[in-house]
Amino acid sequence: MNDAANFMEEYFFYFNRQVMLWGEDTQANLQNKKIAIIGSGGLGSSLGLALGASGIGHIDLVDFDEVSVHNIHRQIAFKVGDEGKKKCEVAAKLIESRCPYVKVTPFDMKFEEFVKEKRIYDLILDATDNLPSRAQIDKFAKEIGSPWIYGSVESFNGQVCFIEKSSFDAFKVMDRKPAGIAAPIVMHIASLQANLALRYLAGESVKKDLLYYLYFNDEGELITQKFKMPV
Repeated sequence: MNDAANFMEEYFFYFNRQVMLWGEDTQANLQNKKIAIIGSGGLGSSLGLALGASGIGHIDLVDFDEVSVHNIHRQIAFKVGDEGKKKCEVAAKLIESRCPYVKVTPFDMKFEEFVKEKRIYDLILDATDNLPSRAQIDKFAKEIGSPWIYGSVESFNGQVCFIEKSSFDAFKVMDRKPAGIAAPIVMHIASLQANLALRYLAGESVKKDLLYYLYFNDEGELITQKFKMPV
């Protein structure tokens, strides 16, 4: 057996349970997909780990910030001792260490600088923490003709939307300080984003331009509401 055959045998063994879902051809095609995750904090940590471990071939991580100890509790790519290190660089190394079949490139810069690179992606994922940045992501996605997945979370609620034809203009864009937050809701919203991303990249059906709003009510019941975005 030659090296290429050995590689594919090991590759499909690694992704055995996903191959059971959609076959070898679809799994192999994920190696050709390229995505950008904007932000490497709470949402970005979970997104990078989930999609990297799913076999997305190339992931670009964009984040200019450093790891801070007060954020580690919800940013699962980091541990105590990482303080002061660049988030995108630490996350990139961790993702690649978990899956040898993904190439992760960290971009230690602000998004305003990153867009000047004029790179093309199959999908962009929002893992930022403010509305103005998401408006910039929407503009960039429209310029390169790529869909993107919006995600936000605070307190015990979150929002997710696969944006294709709609625009972030539907939101009232303003800068505000987010409320307190716990780790599980961050991972929950990132999981929904990652599932939508993986289905789309694998060629499965995805409901687009539909806003999911998830929250826990006063009795601890998880409520999911859906709103059609204007297109």
